[in-house]
Formats: sequence, C-alpha cells, structure tokens
Amino acid sequence: MATLVAAAPLSSQALAVRTPDGWRTWWRADSAPVAWRAAHPVLDSAVTWRRAARGLDLAEVTLRGDGEAWRIRLLLARVDPTAVTMRVVVPPVRANGFAGRWSIDDAPRDAILALNAGQFTAGPWGWLLQEGTVRQGAGTGALAPGVVIATDGRVTIVPRDSLPAVRDAREGFQSYPTLLEGDGEIPLPLRRAGLGVNLTHRDSRLAFGVLRDGRVLIALTRFEGLGGVLEAAPFGFTTPEMAAILGGLGAQRAVLLDGGLSGQMLAREGRSVRRWRGMRGVAAGLVVTPRTVR
Repeated sequence: MATLVAAAPLSSQALAVRTPDGWRTWWRADSAPVAWRAAHPVLDSAVTWRRAARGLDLAEVTLRGDGEAWRIRLLLARVDPTAVTMRVVVPPVRANGFAGRWSIDDAPRDAILALNAGQFTAGPWGWLLQEGTVRQGAGTGALAPGVVIATDGRVTIVPRDSLPAVRDAREGFQSYPTLLEGDGEIPLPLRRAGLGVNLTHRDSRLAFGVLRDGRVLIALTRFEGLGGVLEAAPFGFTTPEMAAILGGLGAQRAVLLDGGLSGQMLAREGRSVRRWRGMRGVAAGLVVTPRTVR
C-alpha cells in the first residue's frame, strides 16, 4: 500500500468511501503518507469498473470529506492508450482576436472520451504539442509537468525541465500542480504549507494520472448533495486530497487539470453518451477516439 511515513499534520481532515457495508475512512491528513506505492485496498475495492468501449473502462464511487465535500461523486475513466488515439484539440482564434473556446459538445461523434486539457490564461497555458509539432514552449513552474503522448500511444507525465528534451512524441500539454511524481511521491509543497500551493482551498476537480501498467486514469468530481441539483458547483476536495485519491487508486504520477467551472467530461458507453458539462468553455480539449485496427 502506501509508504506510511507521515508529514507534519496540516489538519484533522479525512476521506471516507461509501461501500455496501457503509462508510469506511481510508485517509487522514494528520497521518497521510508521503508516497503511494500501490492502490489503497479500501478505496480500490470500492470501485467497480465496467467496460464502456474498447480501451475505455468507467466507474463511479461516492466519497465523503469535510465541510462542503460531504458528498462528492467521483467519476472515473481508465484508458488503455494502446487501444485508442488521444489528440489535443485547440479551437482557432476567434474573429475578435481572442482565443477560441472548446467544450465537450465540440467533441467528434466518434469520441469515446473527451475532457478539458491543461490550464488556461487567455489561451492554452504552457507547453503544447500537436501532431508532432511544438506549438508553444514550456511555462515556468516547479510543479508544472507535461503530459506526453508518444507516437506509439504511450502516455507519460514528465517534469517541466524535461519537456525541451522530449522526442518521439505526437501530442502533449502542460498543467499544474503535480499531484504525484517519481514512483508515487507526493511533492513537498502538497505536504507542507507555505510552499506555493494552497492546501485548504476546496473546488470541483479534474485530474489526470498514469497507472503503473501504463493505463491512464481520469478523475472528475461532482457535488452529490441536494439531489444533484448543484452537481457542477465548485464544491469538492483540496489539492492534497486529490493527490491521495489518485494515489489511492493506484496512479504512479498525476497532475491536476483545470477544474472549477471548467471541469467537464464526455464518455461513450455503448450507444449512449454521458456528459458532465462545465460552466464555461476552455482553451483546449483532449479527445480520445478508437484506434483503427489494421
């Protein structure tokens, strides 16, 4: 499981997962591990995956945290990059000169998964690679890695300083902050206050991780209280809690994508398409389509 070496406690916050036997607490901030070497058995066993399409599995689970995170639905997608094609989409600049805006409604009809990619300012932030060509250089930041999709489909998350040396890559984008690095280590700024990351802010979240077997893990949160009326409201987990969730699900490396009002995901399951829309358009998307079998 995790390497149980606790950092200095930040709070008494905890995370529990709903199981058939009731709520089970599996993480506490005051005894949080500094690294995740494998999935947490309590969280992992509460997730039931189902095959949605070739190369795509979906799952949902309900978590409970403190304060406004008292009922959060965690929507999960697990992608086998060898069975699909992953492509970064950036809409053209609008006639008024402002960056284009993308949403999951713009995803092509053959998309089996689509979500917003990276972080944004006026346009896409940081390093951007499309069809083997670097469109933008790397943005600065110690916890700003790049998601790299190789020409053979392999997906890796590499440190910002390694981006200029990336070779044999087809698509990619940069985001922040890092949730897990190396072999499941939680970065120090996520464990100690005052190092540039807000450790107490709660928001709806979207995260991108890579499992140890090479599959990709996507996690989107939605507020489940009040009958789902406010599911897209910016209520949810802290950054350290999202690191715990991705680590507890078995991710080796992970990074946050733009959440809050931007977080959105489309998933195709058989003939049906499920959409969890954001409240605003974004500057870039990630689209997953079936890989052509030759």
